[in-house]
Amino acid sequence: MRALIIQPKLEHALSQLELELRQNTVDIVILPEGYLNENLEQACRLAKQYNTVLIGGYRKMNERPKDRAVIINRAGEIVLDRVKYSDTAYAQVEEITVGHILCDELIIQGIKNEKDMTIDVIVHPIGVGMFSEAQFQEWIESAQKIAAKHQAMIIGTSHADGTFRDSNISIPIAYCFNNRGETIFIAKNDTRPRILNISSGKIQIIN
Repeated sequence: MRALIIQPKLEHALSQLELELRQNTVDIVILPEGYLNENLEQACRLAKQYNTVLIGGYRKMNERPKDRAVIINRAGEIVLDRVKYSDTAYAQVEEITVGHILCDELIIQGIKNEKDMTIDVIVHPIGVGMFSEAQFQEWIESAQKIAAKHQAMIIGTSHADGTFRDSNISIPIAYCFNNRGETIFIAKNDTRPRILNISSGKIQIIN
């Protein structure tokens, strides 16, 4: 399976996603936390139109917490939808079992589910970039430990822009570790899209 990992800028529409879908034929697109915003119906239409699974996050702005994890299958159907900070959810995405954690859940709760099952891939949509070099290193190390502990590939990606609270620093982040916790790639301040072959671990950077 080919997964496209993108770091778009946060936007009200989904124009960057649609452009990537037109330009790249892949099985899965992995998106940052909240990128889909309140455009869930449009995201479902795009998944069906381009025959592609979308994994990321969307928002219900009138709820707290507002962020939700979502997986949309090729038919445009929602197969996973959970509120942030609830127990980690899993979904079967064709031949792989996907676990889904959102942003700082990585640090706050990790994989929060006692279900005894094998996870193939953990997807980690992140909101804005890291606010310091120390945070960048902490999140990378935490992700690596989770991959090794659960013997699952883990993939994370943030938006290309945005800052956290009163910080004026934003370091865009994307990464992937294999199921032994070995580095496939770590991207810091490099927002180029990447296509990952989940089976082989090979990466193609799109310039």
